Amino acid sequence: MRFLVAIPVYNEERYLGGVLAAVRRHAADILVIDDGSTDATPALLRHRPEVRVITHPENRGYGQSLIDAFAFAQAHGYDWVITLDCDEQHEPARIPQFVAAARRDDLDVISGSRYLRPSPDDDDAPPDRRAINNTITRMLDRLLGLRLTDSFCGFKAHRVAAMQRLSLDEPGYAFPLQFWVQCVRAGLRIRELPVRRIYRDTSREFGGTLDDPAARLQHYLAVFVREVQRGPRAPQHPCTLAVCPSLLSE
Repeated sequence: MRFLVAIPVYNEERYLGGVLAAVRRHAADILVIDDGSTDATPALLRHRPEVRVITHPENRGYGQSLIDAFAFAQAHGYDWVITLDCDEQHEPARIPQFVAAARRDDLDVISGSRYLRPSPDDDDAPPDRRAINNTITRMLDRLLGLRLTDSFCGFKAHRVAAMQRLSLDEPGYAFPLQFWVQCVRAGLRIRELPVRRIYRDTSREFGGTLDDPAARLQHYLAVFVREVQRGPRAPQHPCTLAVCPSLLSE
C-alpha cells in the first residue's frame, strides 16, 4: 500500500516547520495544500523541496483543500491519504497507528476521535466547539445511524478508491457534514481511532460569521439538510430539523 500524508495549511508559519519535521519522521510522502496563505507560509514551503505542494491563489476553504488532496492521491497512484491539521492539534507520532489500521484492509475511513478514549493528558475543548461537535455527532447517529464520538476530527485515513465513489464539493468548514452523509450513502466501512485532544491556541477563529457559534451551527445544519435532500436515498427518520429543536439546544 502507498500512503500520502496531506496537510491543509492556511497562514501556519508559526507551526509549519515543526509539524513537517514531525510528520517526516513517520511518512515518506507529504503533500501540503497551501490554501492562499498570506503570511510566510509560501516562503517556508519553497525551502522544503521534499514536500509536494498544491497552492491555491486565494483562500478556497478547508474542504476544498481535502478534495484537492484526494484528487492528487488518485492521480499519483496512492492507496490511502492520511490527513492532519497544521496547528499542532494532531500528533504525527500517531500516523503509524493509522497506517496499521489501514493495512488490515477492512476499512475505508479511519477517523480520529478525541472523545473515544479520554485521557488525563487531554486539553479542554473550547465550550462552543465541544457543544457543536456533540450536537452534530448525536444528529448523525440519530438520522444516519453513524455511531461516531467525534464528527469533526481532521486526523483521518481515507482509502483513495473509496473517496472516488463520493461527489464532494463542499469547500468550507462544513465539509464533514457532506462527507459523512456521502460515506453512509456509499456504504463505506468506518471506524474511529482514539487520538489526544490538543488545543494549543483556543483563540483561533473560523472567520466571518462562522466565529459566532450559533451561526456556525446553523450553517452546518443547512449543509447537512442540503446534502441529505440531494441524495438518491435520503435517510428515513420521523425527526426533521423543523420538529427537533432539541438538536439545536443540547
